[in-house]
Amino acid sequence: MKPISLNEIRKKYLEFFESKGHLCLNSFPLVPQDDDSLLLINAGMAPLKKYFTGERVPPRKRVTTCQKCVRTLDIDNVGKTARHGTFFEMLGNFSFGDYFKEEAIPWAWEFLTKVMEIPEDRLYPSIYVEDDEAFDIWVKNGIPADRIVRFGKDDNFWEIGSGPCGPCSEIYFDRGEKYGCGKPDCKVGCDCDRFIEVWNIVFTQFDSDGAGTYTRLANPNIDTGMGLERLACVMQDVGNLFEVDTNRSILDKVCELCGKQYNGSAADNDVSIRVITDHIKTATFLIGDGVIPSNEGRGYILRRVLRRAARHGRLLGIKGTFLGEVCDVVIANNCEAYPELSERKEYIKKTIKAEEDRFAQTLDSGLAILEKMLADAEKNGEKTLSGENVFKLYDTYGFPIDLTKEITEEKGIEVDEAAFRELMQEQKKRAREARANIDAGWAGDALAMIDKSKATEFVGYTENECDCNIEYIIADGEDVGVLTGGKATIILDKTAFYAESGGQIGDQGYIKTAKGIFRVDDTQKTPEGQYLHIGEVIEGTIEKGSAAASINVERRDAIRRNHSALHLLQAALRSVLGSHVEQAGSYVTAERGRFDFTHGSALTEEEIRKVELLVNAQILANNTVTTEIMTPDEARSKGAMALFGEKYGSSVRVVSMGDFSVELCGGTHVSATGCLGMFRAVSESSVAAGVRRIECVTGMNTLSAMLSQEQLLDTVKKTVKAVNNDDILNKAEQIINDSKALKKELEAINRKSASEAVDKAYNEAIDVKGTKLVRASFNDATVDALRDSADKIVAKDENAVCLFSTVNEGKVLLVSACGSNAVKLGAHAGNLLKAISPILGGGGGGRPNSASSGGKDASKIPEAFSTAESVLSDQIK
Repeated sequence: MKPISLNEIRKKYLEFFESKGHLCLNSFPLVPQDDDSLLLINAGMAPLKKYFTGERVPPRKRVTTCQKCVRTLDIDNVGKTARHGTFFEMLGNFSFGDYFKEEAIPWAWEFLTKVMEIPEDRLYPSIYVEDDEAFDIWVKNGIPADRIVRFGKDDNFWEIGSGPCGPCSEIYFDRGEKYGCGKPDCKVGCDCDRFIEVWNIVFTQFDSDGAGTYTRLANPNIDTGMGLERLACVMQDVGNLFEVDTNRSILDKVCELCGKQYNGSAADNDVSIRVITDHIKTATFLIGDGVIPSNEGRGYILRRVLRRAARHGRLLGIKGTFLGEVCDVVIANNCEAYPELSERKEYIKKTIKAEEDRFAQTLDSGLAILEKMLADAEKNGEKTLSGENVFKLYDTYGFPIDLTKEITEEKGIEVDEAAFRELMQEQKKRAREARANIDAGWAGDALAMIDKSKATEFVGYTENECDCNIEYIIADGEDVGVLTGGKATIILDKTAFYAESGGQIGDQGYIKTAKGIFRVDDTQKTPEGQYLHIGEVIEGTIEKGSAAASINVERRDAIRRNHSALHLLQAALRSVLGSHVEQAGSYVTAERGRFDFTHGSALTEEEIRKVELLVNAQILANNTVTTEIMTPDEARSKGAMALFGEKYGSSVRVVSMGDFSVELCGGTHVSATGCLGMFRAVSESSVAAGVRRIECVTGMNTLSAMLSQEQLLDTVKKTVKAVNNDDILNKAEQIINDSKALKKELEAINRKSASEAVDKAYNEAIDVKGTKLVRASFNDATVDALRDSADKIVAKDENAVCLFSTVNEGKVLLVSACGSNAVKLGAHAGNLLKAISPILGGGGGGRPNSASSGGKDASKIPEAFSTAESVLSDQIK
């Protein structure tokens, strides 16, 4: 059995099943598509569920994949053992009602024994105890009956509640006695590491009612799973997944950076090396698939693995950010199979570095607080860190509970997680109550009386007005037949009004009847598809029956322009910044469009200009905007951009703008790109970590924005007394230089004045039990200036105790410093300020030799200074 690389195993497996008539599909993204039940793809068959259930038609009845997966259930054990990991790849061959056991079993054996060249005498099949059909097929293919092991339902029957299920057949590999337990009866099924499962074929042949009754399926399926890393362990004869070639190269890079040797033990250094090796791989793939670090959902999983890896880097003595260098190895190992990693390399590394930098700040501030909490707990003989303290670390310092638990566990102290969760729930409850003033209006009672089976027919893609029938008039929580004046919500059988969705604001307009006019101020939609026309009667009486509904066309056209602009904007951003750009949110109004997207840093002026030029070039090209209805799979094969996490039905609407932009979208758009007139990005900002926002305008709003900028420029020109626009920069630079010179002069004067004031204060210092209390007040001085002055005095007089104040923008700042001999006598700068700051309406403290604090009431400075004398006197022994 010759060694073979992990990448070669993957290649041979997929090629083998392609030769058996399977369609080889690329790995699906780690972010599930059209599946709300999973945060991340955690099994090879997970992205194919809808093919198994019949909700979707597979591209072929035979499919093979190598699926990237992430599981974090055992994340706390990753590193502590060499068995656990969060990222893995699953090889799979699947049949959707095509072949079954007769083909699946011999193909598995053929691949392992012929392609991988594993000796037959080291392989042992297992079957479900009642599956004689599988037993006969194994025997028919030359496997001796005494090598086939029968297991019960717990081991060899796949079933989750009710629904499709069935027996499975596994293949075990004998790793040899060196991995065994040494017991004479050691065999397949033993808990030791000698016999490991390398292949699992699930025969989905029954439909279970969940109560013990199984009905045979007319079209049984095959779901095969095999861990790529596990097979690589076998082929490379290594002990665990961290020693597989691709993982070992990552591990070696970590060792190079920390200057330590990996021994494969349970020692702290080896634990940290394994944590980083696993977590950086997971993080690289997650970011490559569009996940952004955040405090919830899959973003939190990413943040957690990155921060855990960064902390273990510190434990290994690695200074500064380093994960980007390890990420390079991950990408180099995997870019052939997953080219998106190379395409998004710079974005992935930027995102990792930004999170490392952010975490360093969190760690520095929170770690000191946590260490004090742990010291206090140890001092008091406590073995549990209170929920209040854990919550304070999280809420005030951004210290995640998982990190707190990991650190406290190392110290032998538990965490009161239940109390922490309770405090978190209270915080969420307060937040909900704060939002409770949002008026839900009539919704609760009125929606209950609506016929949910009858959705409103939307004709607004092609029509601006339509004849319709008023089905419901809802006012004050009741369905009324007639309404004279007042606000209400009207539901029609058919409408041209677009209801707010997909980031596009709802339409406005009018509903007219023979007796009155209803002004529509907003349009919303229920989950079942009833369109809610919200507004008020402005003339006559509105009653159920025939009506005419017409939208505000001018407003709709402006919305169309801005929505189409966002499609062009996304395509331009991907062209300029890279394919890592994904939509993270949008909002379209008549005035402007707002587009949130994944990117790790602020755009430069040059990048913004490039984006604007690209979009305007598409506008000038006047490409036709087309819409098509197709299946999600057809849309993806066409290269249509979709929103991560968005749920799509069996058919989707694809909006194309030439070859430049192809997106899934349900909104309204212009007929040709030239209708936009012109495009301008008016702002670029940060929304969250790894998410940027661009606001843009089109049409006449672009001209208005440009005229506004021109007017501002003209105002600046007059203010700086420039001759023309070209002269503005020269004048501005001259003003800045003059200002700097004046500032230097003022600082010199202030320094001289402060120095004289300090000398005067020192000469007027009073003796307090052998110390010299020096007090002085300054105007508009900085804290640093106060500290410098105090430090100079205590440096030349070890008995000095300085107390200086200043007032900046109405706020009082205090600084205290004590000479070394004064400290020996008992003087304590921090406690001094702690005692007198409340007089000023503030608080603060610090170390014995140096401290600072603040206050609000400057009029009380003399009183505070006076009190300081008695406080200092009490301190001196």
